[in-house]
Amino acid sequence: MKTTSETALLEACRQGEARAQRLLYDRLAPKMLTTCRRYLRNPDDAEEAMMSGFVKVFRGLGSFRHEGSFEGWVRRIMVRECLNVLGRHEPLLLAFDDCPGLAPALPAAAETDLHTADLLALVQALPAGYRTVFNLFALEGYNHPEIAALLGISEGTSKSQLSKARTLLQRRVAALSLSSTPETYSRYAA
Repeated sequence: MKTTSETALLEACRQGEARAQRLLYDRLAPKMLTTCRRYLRNPDDAEEAMMSGFVKVFRGLGSFRHEGSFEGWVRRIMVRECLNVLGRHEPLLLAFDDCPGLAPALPAAAETDLHTADLLALVQALPAGYRTVFNLFALEGYNHPEIAALLGISEGTSKSQLSKARTLLQRRVAALSLSSTPETYSRYAA
């Protein structure tokens, strides 16, 4: 449910009040930039996607129906903008052969506790298709039919890309924990 202040802020933005638009931008930009950076490796591309996304947000405020959270509505716009940028800059789908030596996942040490930034860096290092499907499924909460529709792929391809992303992440986490010395490991311990 929207607070009176959020409703008033959105109405002021719809009226084109620059101060209200700036306030809304300042509230949401840090979170939206983080979202964009999860999809786009290049920081300039992430900023470009966020800025284009905000233009669409402000132009489309009239279409926001107050069903669900406003932040979630904005996030969906940002994700779609990132997908547009990805489509122009990086191939989204990889064949299994594009990752040589990808074997079944090695079990990660149960006690490994990576910092959020470390885990996000591992996700960011995934190939574009794996990273995109992983982000949409695991972080944004889309299901495979929705991902397939967004990316123009089959549900089976979406499931395959997610499986490959998980396998690659598990291998990288396991390799990180195996190569860590006690001093390095303490950096990741709680």
